[in-house]
Amino acid sequence: MKSSALASLRIYWLAVVLCCGGILFGYDSGVIGGVLTFQSFQDDFRYGKSDKTRVSSIAVGIQQAGALVGCFVVWPVANRYGRRISIMACSLIFCIGVILEVINTHALPAFYVGRVICGLGIGGSSTVIPIYMSEMSPKEIRGRLGSCYQLMYTIGILISYWIDYGVKFMKATPTQWQLPIGLQIVPAALMGLGMLTLKESVRWLVLKGHYDKAWTSLVWIRASGSEEVEIEFSEMQQGVEDDRHAMAGFKLKELLEWPNAHRTLLGFGLFLAQQSTGSTALAYFGPQFFSLLVGPGDKNLLLTGIFGAIKVIACLLFVLFISDRFGRRPLLMAGAVFMAACMITTSAVVKAHKPPGNGTVTSAGVATVALLYLNIIAYNLSWGPLPWPCTSEIFPARIREPGVAFGVGSQWLFNFVWSFSTPYIMSGIGWGTFLLFGILDIFIFGFVFFCVRETANKTLEEINAMFEPVMVHHVDVEPAKDDDENGESVEHGKDAAPTTHVEHAT
Repeated sequence: MKSSALASLRIYWLAVVLCCGGILFGYDSGVIGGVLTFQSFQDDFRYGKSDKTRVSSIAVGIQQAGALVGCFVVWPVANRYGRRISIMACSLIFCIGVILEVINTHALPAFYVGRVICGLGIGGSSTVIPIYMSEMSPKEIRGRLGSCYQLMYTIGILISYWIDYGVKFMKATPTQWQLPIGLQIVPAALMGLGMLTLKESVRWLVLKGHYDKAWTSLVWIRASGSEEVEIEFSEMQQGVEDDRHAMAGFKLKELLEWPNAHRTLLGFGLFLAQQSTGSTALAYFGPQFFSLLVGPGDKNLLLTGIFGAIKVIACLLFVLFISDRFGRRPLLMAGAVFMAACMITTSAVVKAHKPPGNGTVTSAGVATVALLYLNIIAYNLSWGPLPWPCTSEIFPARIREPGVAFGVGSQWLFNFVWSFSTPYIMSGIGWGTFLLFGILDIFIFGFVFFCVRETANKTLEEINAMFEPVMVHHVDVEPAKDDDENGESVEHGKDAAPTTHVEHAT
């Protein structure tokens, strides 16, 4: 086998292993909403109809809280012990959490503990995997491989929806809810075991001074020790050294200094907006949302399954045709406006034509389902993928790592806020839930219009300059002078050209 073919095989094998983490993330996000609708789950954990809202809120929200903790805890572990060990540890932690979840203890607190442990594994792996992917991928296909993680996330959601739909027709025994929950262990175990076949991150090894191991790892993943690979290795060493100098003496309080605080607030705002579009809530509580549109019944799991398939198609369209062809701002603004229209129209239709509740799907129900499908298409062509590159682009090297960490942390924070509060919102205001998200989408449009700057097709240096203020220190007016008939100098004050000294703040 030629070295180029072997190199392609190895890098795509690495992507397959890491994308198991994307499938795991998506599957875990989508499976719980359907499980919470099963009567067998309610019977085994002994809670009634009056407790549904509380259980749904805690079961989903508590895992996002664990993920929030996990995404920060994993940073020192990954920096000290390496990316490979960290990902395997996250896999093991997640598997332990799944085991605790599927044990039929008849005690919700025990189930919640399993959810928290799973959250730690999810939060940690979702942070380290993109780093490891970018550090090992050839620059020519780095963007494509990174996009595959997002695509696999949507596929994981799709798989979970259809598994929930399939087991709905099983007998109402513990197996009905244990099977979809237990299947989470498959992608988690495949990811952990697959990491045993891969090498440690070249960049991390260089950072730690293990140059021989770093060279061995690079030669393995490139399947070559050619001059081209030697040049890449030298550039990587220089890049690590440059980053080391850039980070020298860094203190967290620098994030509070303007314009760093401007960048940090912008990253915070992008992920707050992403989680406030309503699409995260739809992903977790799809069956419950469709119940507001067409009434209760098994058809809600079917509609949720179709919803998941549409997410995958939209994400694939973004990766193949849209990701680098349009600016960030136009897509974000268009997405917000379109989602606002879908949500507000849905709320108006549901308010005027409530579902009959007898299993009949009316034309109003069909229309509102179509609007939610259009809404999720708009999300996956804009707010789903774009906050990630936007956030990574706005930070200079000196504060990129803590800045991006803050952004990712805010993503998990607001993921938790909406996943925990949505069941109460739906229970309290019903159709008004759609109106709430529609109004928020309008505010999100305003946020982009007034606060977000275009970063597409700009170098990191050009982006950095956009955030650095231009200060005019002083203006010196030097009057022009001419000699009169007697040789005396004459000043022309009005016609004198001012000399302006302009400096860029550094």
